[in-house]
Amino acid sequence: MGVQQEAGVGVEALEVWIDQDLCTGDGICVQYAPEVFELDIDGLAYVRGAGEELLQAKGATVPVPLPLLTDVVDSVRECPGECIHVRRVSDRVEVYGPDVE
Repeated sequence: MGVQQEAGVGVEALEVWIDQDLCTGDGICVQYAPEVFELDIDGLAYVRGAGEELLQAKGATVPVPLPLLTDVVDSVRECPGECIHVRRVSDRVEVYGPDVE
């Protein structure tokens, strides 16, 4: 029981979204985390929902899978458009992205 309890300590649910108005279509996010991001026919990046569905609604979010957190954060840091946002689900505070100082 102790191991399971410790594993959950400090791990908060995160979600990611892309501001397509700022997306430059470079595809760096897709290179880092193709399970989470995809370029559409319009040349812009979008998040991928359950069943690999591309979510094109403005501000659409998907959960950040814990095993992919590093890849998603690297996408945020390397994105030339500074358009990827990762926030806590609980209070919607951005923890990675252009709005974090």
